[in-house]
Amino acid sequence: MYEKSFPNKRYKETLEFLTHVAPAPASILDLGVRNPFSELMQAQGYQVTNTTGEDLDLDTTSVKDSNAEIVTAFEIFEHLVAPFNVLRDIRAKKLVTTIPLSLWFSPAYRSKTDKWDRHYHEFEDWQFDWLLEKAGWEIKERHKWTNPVKKIGVRPLLRQFTPRYYAVYAEKK
Repeated sequence: MYEKSFPNKRYKETLEFLTHVAPAPASILDLGVRNPFSELMQAQGYQVTNTTGEDLDLDTTSVKDSNAEIVTAFEIFEHLVAPFNVLRDIRAKKLVTTIPLSLWFSPAYRSKTDKWDRHYHEFEDWQFDWLLEKAGWEIKERHKWTNPVKKIGVRPLLRQFTPRYYAVYAEKK
């Protein structure tokens, strides 16, 4: 997935946010298949279990059966048609999640070759907050950051100061 570009800034910001709001040691159920960020969390002292690639729109068994203290979902909810269902079914009391924010100057991401690598949703911050609150979560902390690119043009200029990523720490009501 990261053959040509590794998301260094996103990983740095995400890891700093996670360790700030939910310090290790802790057990984590990370939504999504094992990936380089799973390894980074383990290196920080977290006990990480990942989901296995099941369609979380249709099968929320992994979150219902988990005894993890924290559920993490980094860049996952934008891929789901109905993220409310999995959010509602999480048993853990803590949730740390990130999403890419909707950018008015850029269309939603869509891979032409991988049907799983598409964004059904690209949320505005208030929409994601509302989704979490409706699913039974109380937001305790938020963080946004930009994702500048090294290109020339209007969009790259806008990316210098327009937040692209949104991190949320929430607790079950």
